[in-house]
Amino acid sequence: MVSGSTAVIFLLLSVGLIIFLTSKYRMNPFVVLILVSFLYGLLVQMPLPDIVKNIRNGFGGTLGYIGIVIVAGTIIGTILEKTGAALSMTRAILKLVGKERSPLAMSVAGYAISIPVFCDSGYVILTPLNKALAKETGKSMAVMAVALATGLYATHCLVPPTPGPIAAAGILGADLGRVIGMGLLVSIPAMLAGYFWATRFARRYQIESDMEETYEHLIGKYGKLPGAFHSFLPITLPIVLILLKSVAEFPTKPFGEGGMAQAMSFIGDPVTALTLGILLALTLVEKGQMKNALDNWMGEGVKHAALILAITGAGGAFGSILKASPIATFLGESLSTLQLGIFLPFVIAAAIKTAQGSSTVSIITTSSIMAPLMVALGLDPVFTVLAIGAGAMTVSHANDSYFWVVTQFSNMDVPVAYRAYTSATLVLGLVSIACISVLSFIF
Repeated sequence: MVSGSTAVIFLLLSVGLIIFLTSKYRMNPFVVLILVSFLYGLLVQMPLPDIVKNIRNGFGGTLGYIGIVIVAGTIIGTILEKTGAALSMTRAILKLVGKERSPLAMSVAGYAISIPVFCDSGYVILTPLNKALAKETGKSMAVMAVALATGLYATHCLVPPTPGPIAAAGILGADLGRVIGMGLLVSIPAMLAGYFWATRFARRYQIESDMEETYEHLIGKYGKLPGAFHSFLPITLPIVLILLKSVAEFPTKPFGEGGMAQAMSFIGDPVTALTLGILLALTLVEKGQMKNALDNWMGEGVKHAALILAITGAGGAFGSILKASPIATFLGESLSTLQLGIFLPFVIAAAIKTAQGSSTVSIITTSSIMAPLMVALGLDPVFTVLAIGAGAMTVSHANDSYFWVVTQFSNMDVPVAYRAYTSATLVLGLVSIACISVLSFIF
């Protein structure tokens, strides 16, 4: 095969091609990643049978680790959306925080709801409530929009079972329980940074809510919502079980090595825990809607997961090709002298995110690039996943579909959105990587 330095040049060309085809021509990322995997293997003169073998093994190995988890998490999010549980969770948070602090309530609601629900969907679901609160409290929609959007974004990029972080954990071999625990921790200051940016900076831009209905009238339209505790359960219980599995596997063996530890390991496996989450989510469905939920809602969840599964598997294929090429040894030796540490995956992810727009594509591509370098650079897989997630929220602008969801649903002009919202995503990313770097020294 070619030398390590030549392999790096081909990698840069490959990443440039990924960015060009996905942003300029909106080509499907799955097709792009598979094509680039073949192209890179040919360019570095990898034996032809090895190219096919690595692509197949990388694709299958990645999906075998996290495929079921992605589908299960998407189904749970769909059911929470359809049953009104997402609104019930938001209403409970609003009661706790108070209407006078409605931007904070929407940030916290976004933080919770975006764990199983895509941030785009979460924003659409909560927009009527966000507008009603803006009208009732006299807050600018710029404040409310940035508060909600950044709350959703924080966990979307950092906390499984959102597909991006799950995919990164699968590609890098990170413990999912630790990723969830640390992700929840890091995303709190990120969410708060977005909230303070909204209330201190975005308030300069006055945008009136176009909602005619009051908050109470809007809630009344939905009829009887599920209870708050019941609504949170399909999210919180699987997360707790996955975290307990990680605790059970600590070197100190806090649950011993007998039946208790084995049971905890089984029930806390992400596949088992998220399957239980689906069953719990189904208890939110009214009797008259159960047939519809089992057929249409679940089918919708699987369809939403299909593209993410394809992209994730293709990212694993690209990572497998990179791992088998001369680039791993060369970059490991070269980059280890620069001592960039956890900032390296952040910078790569931020560059790809800013260039092509999609956080998920940025996370998967960066994970594939970092996978062969982990041992040589001495990076912790968990903190690398989080650093990639922080980079993948830096920054959201006009080439990001979420940017247009936020602007269009909040009546925000593009120049205002750049100043109020895009700048907020930069703050989110910088605060997140700062927290991650501190935690990586402590743990």
